[in-house]
Amino acid sequence: MTLRVLAAMSGGVDSAVAAARAAEAGHEVTGVHLALSANPKSYRTGARGCCTLEDARDARRAADVIGIPFYVWDMAERFDRDVVQDFVSEYAAGRTPNPCLRCNEKIKFQALLDRALALGFDAVCTGHHARLADGVLRRSVDLGKDQSYVLAVCTSSQLAHAMFPLGDTTKADVRREADRRGLAVADKPDSHDICFIADGDTRGFLADRLGEETGPIVDTSGEVLGSHEGAYAYTIGQRHGLRLGRPAPDGRPRYVLDISPVTNTVTVGPREALDVHEIVGTRPVWLTPPPVEPLACQVQLRAHGEVHDCTAEVAGDELRLRLSRPARGVAKGQAAVLYAGETVLGSATIAVAAPSLA
Repeated sequence: MTLRVLAAMSGGVDSAVAAARAAEAGHEVTGVHLALSANPKSYRTGARGCCTLEDARDARRAADVIGIPFYVWDMAERFDRDVVQDFVSEYAAGRTPNPCLRCNEKIKFQALLDRALALGFDAVCTGHHARLADGVLRRSVDLGKDQSYVLAVCTSSQLAHAMFPLGDTTKADVRREADRRGLAVADKPDSHDICFIADGDTRGFLADRLGEETGPIVDTSGEVLGSHEGAYAYTIGQRHGLRLGRPAPDGRPRYVLDISPVTNTVTVGPREALDVHEIVGTRPVWLTPPPVEPLACQVQLRAHGEVHDCTAEVAGDELRLRLSRPARGVAKGQAAVLYAGETVLGSATIAVAAPSLA
């Protein structure tokens, strides 16, 4: 069946090959580049950043080679409100957000998809590395590039209008295919880190928006060990850059255990104090029917993070997880994504991570 497909083209190799595959499959494909920055720079800084003028030009050239219509849509205001400002406010609240999750949720599969459907398109095609068939979302065959984690915030109705043509292909093969197709982006570096912080200085980015406010760094007994200029600059599990006045009595490294925006306090302690056995998640999104009884499954707690066996249980509007072995560095604000093998079951936003909820 021929579909009218809107291909989101970032200017990178993945989205270009995905659009080419959709067109080759016989669909009526239109390429669109999302202008997400109000003041895009002319060039990327190596592999950092995206949404530059260079990226828009690369996307247009790829569309020309594929032979599909191409447009640029300005979504800078929406991106700033739903992704950038959300990122800043989450850090201000002592949480650690994942902006890629929010971008997929609010931009690619809400704002973009809504507009596409309103214009009569049947589906949105992206270069995400994940498999989607009959409404079932699975990991990519290239586990090193798998992006099912950041897609798990999408609803079943959104995924019903999505296409991920690259899920059955490794990244190396995508690049080789791009070269065979004559796409100039075949060797273009992948963007990484946070796309709207092109220089990679997250601390500086947050300081410009939240200001600097000195506060204490304390141990678990409340003893002050040092000071900081903004609690937002720290993340759970962080070891380096603490600038403490003296070493621990046992000489072992200290790690960030907790961040309290209310008191502007950062708490540090030994590595084993990071152990988390139980997690509460809010705002669950289910791609399969929610379990009515405790379910044995697996959970991933951050992008490209380790997978843990767990028992999941729905309690009202919350998802409660009990891990079979402790996880470390679990940060509030990240997503807990449930899997049964390679299949995504659902996701929730981590609100509580503790040794025990009893």
